[in-house]
Amino acid sequence: MTRPHSPLDLRRRLEAEAQALGFAGFGVCAPGAVADAGAKLRLWLADGRHGDMAWMADRAAWRADPTALWPDARSVVMLAEPYPPAENPLAALETRDRAAISVYAQGADYHDVAKRKLKRLGRWLIDAAGGEIKVFVDTAPVMEKPLAEAAGLGWQGKHTNLVSRSLGSWFFLGALFTTLDLTKDAPHADRCGTCRRCLDVCPTAAFPAPYQLDARRCISYLTIELKGPIPREMRPLIGNRIYGCDDCLAVCPWNRFAGAAREIAYAPRPELARPRLADLAGLDDGAFRAVFAGSPIKRIGRDRLLRNVLTAIGAARDERMAPAAERLLDDPSPLVRGAAVWALSRLLDAAAFAALRRADPDPAVAEEWALGAAEIALTNRPAPEG
Repeated sequence: MTRPHSPLDLRRRLEAEAQALGFAGFGVCAPGAVADAGAKLRLWLADGRHGDMAWMADRAAWRADPTALWPDARSVVMLAEPYPPAENPLAALETRDRAAISVYAQGADYHDVAKRKLKRLGRWLIDAAGGEIKVFVDTAPVMEKPLAEAAGLGWQGKHTNLVSRSLGSWFFLGALFTTLDLTKDAPHADRCGTCRRCLDVCPTAAFPAPYQLDARRCISYLTIELKGPIPREMRPLIGNRIYGCDDCLAVCPWNRFAGAAREIAYAPRPELARPRLADLAGLDDGAFRAVFAGSPIKRIGRDRLLRNVLTAIGAARDERMAPAAERLLDDPSPLVRGAAVWALSRLLDAAAFAALRRADPDPAVAEEWALGAAEIALTNRPAPEG
């Protein structure tokens, strides 16, 4: 094969190949183009806003400086793959007896789908021009959003997610590092203007200021990354969101320019489109693995998913779901038992709650029983109406 004679020619051919593979966004930047992002990351970590995500701090040096991650890289190719929802995700929040699952998690695991395409693109590049490549899809210490902004794909909005003038907010990012020198793009300018819809819609006030995120208050963090019990003050605010949250993405005005999804694998699976909370609460380990095979939801495991489901049941305050929570009071997992106790403390009156109370060897679960009883007594409330 005749190899191209210029970085610009190679870049044009690579972009055409990326489009043929289904990528809707393409841009190139230098590995050292995000130096300011490293400084912002270090401040964010120093403030503790990463919560339990210790891996963010452990690999901060690589994350902050792509040239440290792979010193031989001369270009970073950033790709965008759209996954726009078929309907407004905020509509799912209205049916509180059913689960709201983040749009990106309703289909196939994007890590697997996008990485396969990136590897195909990388193989084409090696065949066409030689060199070496590494591909990353949200599983390595790579700051995809600042790199994508530097590559001209879009800009980091006030919600800290990337926004594109042509794709809106609904797209995955992938990175292809190469030792080849490709023609670079200019960074994208910020187009948020005075809009603050993404900040105002957040149910947990996770944005201390525009362009700043406190992950410890973010529902995506609380339902996916957090391994222990969800803080009590956050539980009622989560609503029926059991995996992630799309609120700040859904209200972005730039979404009116988002086109249709190109990758059929991202289409919502019927069983993940507003499943009943009571049904999800009945999943054992085998059923969990069967239902969520090939889904990104599988990464949090059955216990954390049921923690989220029980939190949603408690937030709904619909007594008809009390039996689903009661069945989990003797679950082997303390995380699940504690969440079940909290849910029942929101669904039952004092007498009914006291009748179910039992000793628990786990201190955290025992505390949930005590706090639940105290809160019911403090409010002196009757049983919620179904």
